[in-house]
Amino acid sequence: MLRFQYAAGLRIHAVAILALALAGSGAITTCAQQPVINFDESKVGPYTLPDPLLSTSGRKVATSEQWTQERRPELARLFETHVYGQVPHSQSPMQPKFRVTSEDTHALAGTAVRREVSIIFSEKPDGPRIDLLLYLPREVGTRTRVPAFLGLNFAGNHAVDTDPRITLSRQWMRNGGKGVVDHHATEASRGADSASWPVERILASGYALATAYYGDLNPDYDDGFNNGIHPLFYLPGQNHPADDEWGSIGAWAWGLSRALDYLLTVPEVDPHRVVLMGHSRLGKTALWAGALDPRFAIVIAVQSGCGGAALSRRNFGETVERINTSFPHWFCTNFRRYNGHEALLPVDQHELIALIAPRPVLICSADEDLWADPKGEFLAALAADPVYRLLGTDGLAVTEMPKPAPNQLVKSTIGYRIRPGKHQVTTLDWDAFIEFADHHFRRQGR
Repeated sequence: MLRFQYAAGLRIHAVAILALALAGSGAITTCAQQPVINFDESKVGPYTLPDPLLSTSGRKVATSEQWTQERRPELARLFETHVYGQVPHSQSPMQPKFRVTSEDTHALAGTAVRREVSIIFSEKPDGPRIDLLLYLPREVGTRTRVPAFLGLNFAGNHAVDTDPRITLSRQWMRNGGKGVVDHHATEASRGADSASWPVERILASGYALATAYYGDLNPDYDDGFNNGIHPLFYLPGQNHPADDEWGSIGAWAWGLSRALDYLLTVPEVDPHRVVLMGHSRLGKTALWAGALDPRFAIVIAVQSGCGGAALSRRNFGETVERINTSFPHWFCTNFRRYNGHEALLPVDQHELIALIAPRPVLICSADEDLWADPKGEFLAALAADPVYRLLGTDGLAVTEMPKPAPNQLVKSTIGYRIRPGKHQVTTLDWDAFIEFADHHFRRQGR
């Protein structure tokens, strides 16, 4: 049986504060060279996890009221300060506007309604916005609300399906994708990511699907945060987020909640059954969005790795130093202070999973995706179990990591799945997502 040693919350937090002071003085520096990556389990070494049920003052959390009123807000603040950054307070409350830009009531050979909706954040015509693509089963009506999957995509809405009437994204994109030329999509990129989004399979299972391109919110490169939504929140004279303010993951997570704002106005969608799904860096994003926004009924993170479901303290696969070196824009600046010093973090990723409690969460791994540390993802799920059980759920139903299998699925409130294969989303994965959601919605009587 896997067991964990938890550190005293007061001691770890005090050490973390000391580390931040040293980092600010230059006593802790980051290495310019890429760190060596370990894929040998025997070289992981010992580590101690912070106890999710022990406050930084050393007080044991023994009731659901203590968790909800004291420990959960404390953990959220720690993640905001040290990992993802907080959403800055804008000068005026953000009031997004929703505008339907197209609708086809006979999409997918007459089986679906396809709707495009702009979620607008600025009065400027060229200001940042989310272009949301929504598919609804055609037979749904206002009297029969359906559950929905919501997730950001990597290649633009036009890449989800080959339909030529889906608006071609004009946002910056990473080169290397099908049909992407000089960082922009072309007509050749239509349907390029359809294997990751089996729209007809999802709709046939009775779910709606909503997705948007993550680059609508912030381009996925280190641009100094001069594009996307960040400038909307700058104070006069500010041109970069403060050290404890959000990076790209925080912006993408914030955008998911704004997409949910819209879905809650759609009469065909059940507001209590919206499932949030994300893969890779967008799996990290889904976990953080789900932790911050309790309106998401279920959260699914697929191969989210470092900064997602995998424990930061394990020296295996991608590390905090490597991720901050390769993608300095993803997290808040404070997170870089833990490069090579993960033991000083006052939190670890099992506590991120715990912030979603008592709502169902599914952690998905792939056995060939060692970069994302499948074992670290499972161990984080297991270490979140005490919080889920304190809140009256069944937690994680297994204590040993399952063997990879195509149809393997642990369906407890903390769910886990590891399949053979690589870093990708497949139709079999979607079968598992749907099965997991069906199971928990039935348990809830919905």
